[in-house]
Amino acid sequence: MSEPERTPDGRYIVVRGRRWRATDPTIPDDVRSALQQHLGKARAEVGAGRRTGDDDRVAAARTRVSAAKHGLGERGTPWWDLDDDARRERWETALHDLGDRPAGSS
Repeated sequence: MSEPERTPDGRYIVVRGRRWRATDPTIPDDVRSALQQHLGKARAEVGAGRRTGDDDRVAAARTRVSAAKHGLGERGTPWWDLDDDARRERWETALHDLGDRPAGSS
């Protein structure tokens, strides 16, 4: 799979003419991978919940999607406006909230 087009400043990707915030480039590969796995599973859960008409399942899955996207730096305060400590805290909090690691671990 090829990499999506990026804006010149690297802050956004462009998909089908629409601009989306890029993942924080300082996230370690293993952390990025874990957050992307959580995101994929949560998106699948949204679809499954919608197909079965289970609104509670959809809401819980959307909460997990949001947590993963925040951890990746794709939602919330733009990653380029945060210092390194705040960026690290954001992905560690997301992993903790998603049940992946204890808060404060790297």
